[in-house]
Amino acid sequence: MTTTVNTPAPNPQGLAGIVAATTALSKVEGNLGRLIYRGYNIHDLAKTSTFEEVAHLLWAGHLPNSAELAAFKTKLAAHRKLSPAALSVLQALPKTAEPMDVLRTAVSADGATGEISGTPTLDQAIMLTARIPVILAAFARLRSGQTPLESRADLGHAANYLYLMTGEVPSEAQERALNAYLVMLADHGMNASTFTARVVASTQSDLASAVVAAIGALKGPLHGGAPSKVKDMLEEIRAAGGKEGAEKWLRGQLDSGQVLMGFGHRVYRTVDPRAEELKGMAELASPQEFEFASYIEDLALRLLGEYKPGRKIYTNVEYYSAVLLGSLGLPGDFFTPTFASSRVAGWTAHVLEQAANNRIIRPESDYTGPETAAFVPLAQR
Repeated sequence: MTTTVNTPAPNPQGLAGIVAATTALSKVEGNLGRLIYRGYNIHDLAKTSTFEEVAHLLWAGHLPNSAELAAFKTKLAAHRKLSPAALSVLQALPKTAEPMDVLRTAVSADGATGEISGTPTLDQAIMLTARIPVILAAFARLRSGQTPLESRADLGHAANYLYLMTGEVPSEAQERALNAYLVMLADHGMNASTFTARVVASTQSDLASAVVAAIGALKGPLHGGAPSKVKDMLEEIRAAGGKEGAEKWLRGQLDSGQVLMGFGHRVYRTVDPRAEELKGMAELASPQEFEFASYIEDLALRLLGEYKPGRKIYTNVEYYSAVLLGSLGLPGDFFTPTFASSRVAGWTAHVLEQAANNRIIRPESDYTGPETAAFVPLAQR
């Protein structure tokens, strides 16, 4: 007689190791510290490409030639303006609102106009990607009592964003730094916000809904909310005595079970390739801030090795993002929204990929509650 034993299926926390989709967009190799977009290594793209080139690569499947890039830039620039609906929302929201909440609400308002409805299209992806930096910069100026600026067609995507934020045309070095940041954050496999966007898209919902949902996921401090937390951490260490008080402050965090922001990654078990690139850029952009951040990084890594031996915790992309974005004059609460202004290229590319070969994403859950509860009528409870 044969006895069959029903072994429960493995249930990894957070769906670790579970393949939820197939994609030709990007590949994250955590053990090797490697990130590729459609076959291209992130180091090559960060050093030589603009955000426009990478967005074209993600959406069209190839890097553009000169004519394609010129046409693409023209199309992107044509959409760099606020819709009346978004402007009304920005003017109505309190100046104290979190920029990520503002972005989520303004994109939702654009979705409600009917411009971004029905089956997701490339034109819609271009429109949303062009508008997000305009929304962010407009709110930044409105909350400080200034009038939003008009985009400049003669500026590239990164330079126009900085111009709209500050009112000054950025230097070549500043434009190059932000371009590299936007390139490196444009896509990153099946991260939480991208997964969220694909789940929404799988229901045959519209692109605006998918992006709004992705923004909500990115807002969390365990995902896109980390760079501003790094800035807060470095400022707290400075206030606690700077380098002299740093070890005491860091040990206090670790002793109380708190995480050190900017360290560790869900996928990478070696150096995050994006962190390598950003570290070099941060040193050029802000030598004084870099020197302090680098000192804290070395100390933090030593202490993490002491407190969490064998865990392979390394500096992640958020750590030097904070230094780089701060050097560009962006307020700390705009670090994550700026992340969104890059990742929207990846979100929309994934939505288009999902829509092209769709099946609703509907995973199972492992029920752990009771199964034989006796019902008691309301009068007897």
